[in-house]
Amino acid sequence: MCPERTEYGLRVSRDIRYATSGDFQIAYDVFGAGPRDLVFVHGWVTNVELLWEHPRVARALERLASFCRVINFDKRGTGLSDRVPVDQLPTLEQRMDDVRAVMDDAGSERAVLFGHSEGGPMCALFAAANPERTEGLVLYGTFAVREWAPDYPWAPTREERERHVRRIKEEWGGVAHLDVLAPGVVDDKEFRDWWTRYLRSSASPAAAAALTSMNSNVDVRSILPSISVPTLIVHRSGDRSADVCGARWMAEQIPGSRLVELPGEDHLIWADPDPIIDVLEEFVTGVPPAEVPDRVLLTVLFTDIVASTETAAELGDAAWRRLLDRHDETVRRYLRRYQGREVKATGDGFLAVFDGPARAVRCAQAIAEAMVALGLQVRSGVHTGEVELRGNDLGGVAVHAGARIATVAGAGEVLVSRTVVDLVAGSGIVFESRGTHELRGIPGSWELYAAG
Repeated sequence: MCPERTEYGLRVSRDIRYATSGDFQIAYDVFGAGPRDLVFVHGWVTNVELLWEHPRVARALERLASFCRVINFDKRGTGLSDRVPVDQLPTLEQRMDDVRAVMDDAGSERAVLFGHSEGGPMCALFAAANPERTEGLVLYGTFAVREWAPDYPWAPTREERERHVRRIKEEWGGVAHLDVLAPGVVDDKEFRDWWTRYLRSSASPAAAAALTSMNSNVDVRSILPSISVPTLIVHRSGDRSADVCGARWMAEQIPGSRLVELPGEDHLIWADPDPIIDVLEEFVTGVPPAEVPDRVLLTVLFTDIVASTETAAELGDAAWRRLLDRHDETVRRYLRRYQGREVKATGDGFLAVFDGPARAVRCAQAIAEAMVALGLQVRSGVHTGEVELRGNDLGGVAVHAGARIATVAGAGEVLVSRTVVDLVAGSGIVFESRGTHELRGIPGSWELYAAG
């Protein structure tokens, strides 16, 4: 167990707290009193209490506490947080909800996000979508997409990932591929014993395997150029779990980011934490205050009543006005339910924005279904991209793309871009390809999908 008094002269609090995120309670602890907050988003599975039971890990956490106020939490479904069915594990969007809930409960308005391994993609998405709450972004041992793709050939193939999942199922209760994650400590019996106990206390075998499978579908490549906060990428040159070439590629995609390559093969931060914390401390203590951004990553939703002109002519002005009022009330009710923000009404439709694409898609589906009872059909377009903030209005290519996608949609259809499909991995939303389209006034060809 770690001592209360550390070598840095600090008294580290280890009280576990709980923040409410939707219907779930998220376990977290806060320690340190530095000038900046740092939210530590771990990879895969965690247990914030048992982290402190290994001396090397405890010392690393104490060192973090010497220069920042650390907010450490267990994602829903893992550790001390509420467990969830293995078919309802948290998506990137829900993990962002958990981060916001923990930050709010801890009284943190802005923080540096530190994403390790599977925690990296969510941190990247959070930083792009919530720059007003993100002072900086640090990514260690992470990736943009977990499975091989023609433009990301350093990731494992689908077959390799499937073998990896099978190995987790077979080895759970043991060291669970520590030879890949941390070859530098694989022969350290004390570390092996702690790691085995830590994993068993962090997730069930089924949950661990399901989380690994879900992470195979994560893809944040398209949003990396939208990250506007100071960004540091740290990676070991021989990392056996996440190839360093992926880190180099990410550094090219994130504007102004800095890449630090460290020697070694360990993926797990706790195997040799000091070199990583060295560059993290330099970054956190040297990050200047960021300006309020005028560009941010958002998901835009456009809705449009099909054949509105014909319906208005058939009903007459008074009846049409009453029907339109009921339409507007219904749309606004679902925007509130799915945490969307109305930007403007367009006469026979709406422009709204969401900080996560899954909520936008589900909101559009609910609106389309509700309109049937009113005798109306609504088509919707959803796209995630960087938008320009213009007071209470929005601009930019992403907004125009969302509007054009809506015009392609059929009656009652929710049509989305490929970017949206990539970002909602694990949400359970089913998509059907609608082929490639040219969107008027928007460069390139666009793959579009209908949400089922």
